[in-house]
Amino acid sequence: MPLKSSLEWLGRKGTKVAAASILIGLAIPPLASALKPIFTAAIFLLLVFAFLRVDPSELRARFKAPLLVAVACIGIMVLTPVLFGLALPYTGIDRLGPGVALGLMMYLAAPPIMASTAFAALLRLDTALTLAVLIVCTAATPLLAPFIVSYFAGGVLNLDVAQLVLRLLAILGGAFFTALLLRFWLGNEKIAANKGSIDGVNALLLFLFGVTAMDGVTIRAVKEPLLVASLTALAFAIAIGIYALTTLIFWREGLKKSLALGFSSAHRNMGVMVAAAGSGLPELTWIYFAVAQFPIYLLPALVAPVVHRLMDKRLPGGK
Repeated sequence: MPLKSSLEWLGRKGTKVAAASILIGLAIPPLASALKPIFTAAIFLLLVFAFLRVDPSELRARFKAPLLVAVACIGIMVLTPVLFGLALPYTGIDRLGPGVALGLMMYLAAPPIMASTAFAALLRLDTALTLAVLIVCTAATPLLAPFIVSYFAGGVLNLDVAQLVLRLLAILGGAFFTALLLRFWLGNEKIAANKGSIDGVNALLLFLFGVTAMDGVTIRAVKEPLLVASLTALAFAIAIGIYALTTLIFWREGLKKSLALGFSSAHRNMGVMVAAAGSGLPELTWIYFAVAQFPIYLLPALVAPVVHRLMDKRLPGGK
């Protein structure tokens, strides 16, 4: 079938499609602005297909042996932001301007991006582990993130905890039950037979999300090129450093698990934090949110060939 073949092809090219979305969003600002209204819908659908893509038996098995998930979540939601927060006064980041440190702490206190399982599938990593970590970290966000951000950001921002809780419950609960209904309707066998098509849908959603995230970035870059370049370099340094360190820490768990946890730890859903904060954010915090999307979308396309080659050579089974 032409549609199925097209989706499977799109799924195989997923990391390149995601990277292209950033470039297109920057090159065609009106398109990014026009697609902005679908931003929240794209996040929701990404999570629906993330639930749908993972075998329920694999996910249940992951929660039956929860130690790895618990350790990873503590590292992601507590150790990483706290250690960065303690080091923040000695980094000189404040010299970039007011709001940058706040943006960095909001990023590090956030849970993994909701597209993490989609990226894990595109990179052939452990999607069940990624989804388990995503669920636990997202559920823990209202309990941890407001206190971590307010403590290390000097009380500049007061998060609306109730709003954040309701938003997370609506997105996670709604996506879970939507995926549950789809699985009941389609059946496990049909879903398993169409995983390639599901990956294609994920790639399309990632493309739409990436384009919308670039709304307004081009104008800011023209006005303040050095600042945007500095913030972009900071975002890449943070992402690559956390990815490498987390992967090394969990190296003994195997490539698929360690690389999946590295990705989850490095790429955070700052959008949830921004939405909960409302309209009172400093301008530079918004700019950091925008440029923080660059490593999320560009790094997978750069590392995918290396990851695939490494797994094929060292671990024929991909474990």
